[in-house]
Amino acid sequence: LRRLHRLRSSVDAVIIGISTVIADNPRLTVRLVKRHGTTPVRIIVDSIGRIPLDSKILKSASKINTIVAVTKQASDERVDKIKSAGAIVIVAGTRTVDLKELFFILKKMGFNKILVEGGGELNWSILQLGIVNELMVTVAPRIVGGRTATTLVEGDGYDRISDGIKMELIKMSRQNNGEVVLYYKLS
Repeated sequence: LRRLHRLRSSVDAVIIGISTVIADNPRLTVRLVKRHGTTPVRIIVDSIGRIPLDSKILKSASKINTIVAVTKQASDERVDKIKSAGAIVIVAGTRTVDLKELFFILKKMGFNKILVEGGGELNWSILQLGIVNELMVTVAPRIVGGRTATTLVEGDGYDRISDGIKMELIKMSRQNNGEVVLYYKLS
């Protein structure tokens, strides 16, 4: 967890999908390590504005810069409530958040280094756009899973290995807790 907080402290923004907010109710802050500069902006991808108004993220949105990306399907009433909590709302897309448009807007806002923390649908959608430079995967010494468990990538995926996203292993490190961290460059 300390490694994750160190990583968060080195980026401009952290982005997650609404399913992660609903499932985990994270703070999405840097707490376990000393911050380098400002707290990263928190970005939530939420097509119709389902973010719970009592979520930890929205409850602290007036103190920590927070962006909620929605589509034109989000009701004006819901958008107003999200804004009233202190979040900035970006409308990008019609049915689902247009990630290409969102990342273009974020780039124009000055966000150059964005940490994508998932979940699986968001990971897949962003990988599919071809805008990921690096991928860091942690293999933990625990087996979890099941039919309803979140995986690294979800969504459509590829049927054949030959169609898969190509990566080059650039570094590997073994942690004291038994975790192995794999660092890939995407080609």
